[in-house]
Amino acid sequence: MNSKTTDKEILHALKTDIQRGFGMFMQRYREPVYWHVRRLVVSHDDAEDVTQEVFVRVLRSVEKFRAECSLTSWVYRIATNEALRLINSKRSDTCPIDTAPAKVIGNIEADNYVDFDDAIAVKFQQAIHSLPPKQQATFNLRYYDELDYEEIAEITQSTPASAKANYHMAKQKIETYMNNKI
Repeated sequence: MNSKTTDKEILHALKTDIQRGFGMFMQRYREPVYWHVRRLVVSHDDAEDVTQEVFVRVLRSVEKFRAECSLTSWVYRIATNEALRLINSKRSDTCPIDTAPAKVIGNIEADNYVDFDDAIAVKFQQAIHSLPPKQQATFNLRYYDELDYEEIAEITQSTPASAKANYHMAKQKIETYMNNKI
């Protein structure tokens, strides 16, 4: 697939030749969706499971996609919702909400995508995972995925002003966490 393949071409292929379209879709979205989900759920295994579920949901509902938002926003919305669904189910199934951040921080330490020789990077990840889920998602979409507030609003089903406010609140909380924990 040409790296310049557009979302429109991918959608057309998904609707007319599912195998070709799915290949194009996977080539374009597999890695970004995985890393978006991974930053939210932390665990590689959980991220793989959620990413698979995202692609299943996309395939099941691609015929219903009406391009009211970009394909990227739609896919990231599905990915964010699936990741948050997993996070919420783990919080309610395995531990009380007030102990959940400690559990997530333990997961960071048990996983290998954080450079543990870099204490600031570890604390930064801990700070991100101490945020409420919507702020965490908003922060990750803006900071890592470099999406604009309109796209983030589409993904989080909010307004651009709300997305901007969530990002700035998240940033302030992270700064406070970092200043208090270093």
